[in-house]
Amino acid sequence: MKKLTDLVEKLSAEQLCGAADAEIVSVVYDSRKITEGCLFVAIRGANFDGHSAVPQAVEKKAAAVLVEDLEEEMLTACRESGVAVIKVPDTRYALGIVSAAWFDHPAEKLKTIGITGTKGKTTTTYLIKSMLEHAGVKCGLIGTIEVDDGKCRIPAINTTPESYLVQEYFAQMVENGCRAVVMEVSSQALMMHRVAGIIYDIAVFTNLSPDHIGPNEHKDFEEYLHCKSLLFRQCRVGLVNGDDAYAEQILKDNTCETVERYGFAEGNDYRASGETLVRSAGSLGVHFHLDGWKGADGSSLSEIEAPFPGRFSVYNVLSALAVCRHLEVSAEDVRAGLGRAHVKGRIEMLPVSDEYTLMIDYAHNAMALESLLTTLREYAPKRIVTLFGCGGNRAKSRRYEMGEVSGRLSDFTIITSDNPRCEEPRDIIADIVTGMKKTDGEYVEIPDRKEAIAYAMHHAKAGDVIVLAGKGHEDYQEINGVKHPMDERRLVWEILKEDGNSEALAAMEAKYPELK
Repeated sequence: MKKLTDLVEKLSAEQLCGAADAEIVSVVYDSRKITEGCLFVAIRGANFDGHSAVPQAVEKKAAAVLVEDLEEEMLTACRESGVAVIKVPDTRYALGIVSAAWFDHPAEKLKTIGITGTKGKTTTTYLIKSMLEHAGVKCGLIGTIEVDDGKCRIPAINTTPESYLVQEYFAQMVENGCRAVVMEVSSQALMMHRVAGIIYDIAVFTNLSPDHIGPNEHKDFEEYLHCKSLLFRQCRVGLVNGDDAYAEQILKDNTCETVERYGFAEGNDYRASGETLVRSAGSLGVHFHLDGWKGADGSSLSEIEAPFPGRFSVYNVLSALAVCRHLEVSAEDVRAGLGRAHVKGRIEMLPVSDEYTLMIDYAHNAMALESLLTTLREYAPKRIVTLFGCGGNRAKSRRYEMGEVSGRLSDFTIITSDNPRCEEPRDIIADIVTGMKKTDGEYVEIPDRKEAIAYAMHHAKAGDVIVLAGKGHEDYQEINGVKHPMDERRLVWEILKEDGNSEALAAMEAKYPELK
């Protein structure tokens, strides 16, 4: 329970009526959860304006309402019922400030790291988390895949949750012994003030390319870029990809105490050079030389080998190294954390064979698939075998495009089912084949995903790279509105078990203990 004055003291607010010292028993922004004694924050959404629920707040005896405006008749009703009314310019922003106060400002008790950019956010967060935890710093995580509060892992709904949930997760992390949190900060979150009131210790910019532009997202690229830049007006240290064409625009009007750049070009504070592709038993990686990194303990890093393929992986690693430099992680812990890091569903290599490489990746559109397959081609594999399907009740154009990309860039394609939803899997496959037939690519159709994966493994040749694309971190298959458990890691494990491959089975269980 807190006093209303304590919750709104950091806001530019006007009290229109009611007691300033009203006792608040909860903070609510969903009109369906209004209860007696709560502070109801009226949010204007795409489909519902919370201000229309103020009468409901009065009826249910809320202690106070937070609004942007209120009709005189409704204001009178609040005054007569004793409901305090606080007027603010923007209730979305206000919700972030109020939520931070409600949970006793948990961000101030954590080292906070925010990552923004078009690509690389998810991988970078996991790299940082792995390095910090190897150094003995318990680290929470908020991102596209999940929320890890230091005790539980919760599947994510949005890349960055609503501001109240962000603060609630932070509070749980503090309670669970976390000393740091690393989180993805989307452009939508910055635009909608989901991280309002947080001054990040470190903010990272990965890269920028046109994305999330359209209805209910950003009206144009300029707005998208502007929203990304907002993170650097609420952080102490700003770390940016100095090679990105938009780096300086991202930093425009920044309020950082320190700004540093990473990349390949001269002039970057952390500079990679001499990158070489590395291929070992069943895995792909990249090695590079590093200049500019020196730990607080005097340790240095000059040669880095990352267990992730491609030049873009170097950028992800560089950003994580830069963060850990500012958090005084030693070179030894950085190396160890990098070596054991893996990101569920992002170029995730499964330890099933020394003869071929099997990986899972979330690439679920033509652009992502083309980027992935182009990167893999640089490793000169015997063959690239791509297994994928497409989601039902989505644009057919995506199916044609993915079929054409795989046919053009893969040596062999296995077309299977993804999330058919309310469509027939074979109808979706037929659309993918339409795109495939624009190329000379060879393919086979196997609707059952487990059978398709087994086919890929049983027909693998030495030197192959096999990509299970589309599902990534998802652990379900949606059919006719019902989500059925289906994790590709478990499917591979089951296939190995059925084959009696004890060595590969042991390797899988070592990496994924939950499979046992």
